[in-house]
Amino acid sequence: MTERSTLQPFAPGDVFVGSTVLDHPTDDHSGRGRIIQYDSRLRRKGVVWLPDATHLVGGLKFDTAGRLWAFDSQDFLVMCIGRDGRSERRDFGTRPFSNVNFAADGSLYLAEHVAGRTIRPEIQVRMGTELAKMPGTDRLGDGHVWHFEPDGSLIHEYCTQTHGGLGGFLGVTMSALSPDGATLVYCSETGPRLMRYDLKNDRQLSDLQCFAEGEREMFFSMDYGPQGRLYVSRGSRIDVVDLRGRTTCCYPLQGEGWATLEASADGRHLYIGNFFTGRLVKLSLECGEQVARADTGVPRSLAGIAEYVAKSRPAKRKKRKRKLAKPKQARRKKPRSDRRRPGRGRRKAAPSRARRAPSRRSR
Repeated sequence: MTERSTLQPFAPGDVFVGSTVLDHPTDDHSGRGRIIQYDSRLRRKGVVWLPDATHLVGGLKFDTAGRLWAFDSQDFLVMCIGRDGRSERRDFGTRPFSNVNFAADGSLYLAEHVAGRTIRPEIQVRMGTELAKMPGTDRLGDGHVWHFEPDGSLIHEYCTQTHGGLGGFLGVTMSALSPDGATLVYCSETGPRLMRYDLKNDRQLSDLQCFAEGEREMFFSMDYGPQGRLYVSRGSRIDVVDLRGRTTCCYPLQGEGWATLEASADGRHLYIGNFFTGRLVKLSLECGEQVARADTGVPRSLAGIAEYVAKSRPAKRKKRKRKLAKPKQARRKKPRSDRRRPGRGRRKAAPSRARRAPSRRSR
């Protein structure tokens, strides 16, 4: 049976969530690719089905043209979803890309979700899925970041360090581009390192935060808010981390598994997803309370959140202001001309004003 997409016209504040329907009998990461559309109060509006996707769909992000990007890293799939709900498959090579960042010049940075050749045996026995290796290789991926032109032309490959996470095979699973576009902040999820890469000088930087192995301190995702604050998901809380790597604020969350987040464009909220339960919450940054909630209905599937933001048009607003200013000036001139009309009982004062007129012009 082919599911019917019910995607609605995008409205400012709409929230899109990757939530694959996991229904494969032997693979717990496989199923029908799906993105759910909510409004800003997390009321469900529609859904778009992705027939090309076969595993978890995540890494959601809007580009400047209003297209929604999504990934199925296990199937080496990069997708763009338009406002009409149609999905376009993009070709950037057969690599396990899972997240994207857009530069101010229109270019994009794609990051590989996995790295290396093997998975730690104790993790492999618990995994209910089999990871595909890149065609013609014995590697799952390289865990690198790749810089592309919008048309898919390769600009540069960045050899980013990765930690591997608990399984030892995870690469750049989530990343965020700094507001100045110079630095990429990223992690290997479930790992203890919040890493940084200098994109302009092509060099690895010291970690923004790092914890000792075995302390069970983990990083999952991150996002910059509109004021340039960096929000970092730690599984059971959200931390605000400054440029020096100091945690300046903390928002505790109930339970574990809070692995995905999106900073709202209004600067006052965060959208946070729980991978284990499939729940989505809208958190107030002012009071730390959850002001809205939703449930995707599928555990271990929520792998991406993106908010649609309408484009601002400052140029048109300026034109409208200039047009409104002209009639205001005209209305102010009319009373002055009326007062100078003769025949209103001030005929003797008129010559004196006329004599003063040249002196005003001379000033």
